Amino acid sequence: MDDNLIIDLYWSRSEAAISETDRKYGPYCRSIAYGILQNHEDSEECVSDTWLRAWEAMPPQRPNRLSAFLGKITRNLALDRFDYHHAAKRSAAFDQLLSELNECIPDRRDDYAQLELTQLLNHFLRSLPREHRNLFLRRYWYCESIEDLAKRYTMSQSAVKSNLFRTRNKLKAYLEKEGVGIE
Repeated sequence: MDDNLIIDLYWSRSEAAISETDRKYGPYCRSIAYGILQNHEDSEECVSDTWLRAWEAMPPQRPNRLSAFLGKITRNLALDRFDYHHAAKRSAAFDQLLSELNECIPDRRDDYAQLELTQLLNHFLRSLPREHRNLFLRRYWYCESIEDLAKRYTMSQSAVKSNLFRTRNKLKAYLEKEGVGIE
């Protein structure tokens, strides 16, 4: 079903909106949640919560891209659940992702600095070749493993690691050029 028709179902408060959303975007949202949580039961709960949040948000919100809207909700819910379950201890895989990014992205707390950093990241990502951008996003937004990325892009794991390393270094240099350095 077309995204605009699904959104219209939400706006008309039709319960079919949920089933159509799950049919079209269920696997996508489950993969996002599972990439972060590594637990099927928690991932399913996040996806169910995503449908509820979408129901509560539409109306008044009318998303331009339903996939991005749902993906962002799912990711935020999964990260919240991850933090809740791992308040005292973090998973080694997630810690690895954070440590990779800590080498190139500063830790900014205030809203203005976050907005500026977001705009710079978006500009940087748009400047990358498609495959490099996709690898970076799948690793650091969707939390996919190196092994999964290697299979997806038919690359060796070392090629994936090298690509991500070079991209992180380019990002660090770009941010420093723009006056945003690691503190």
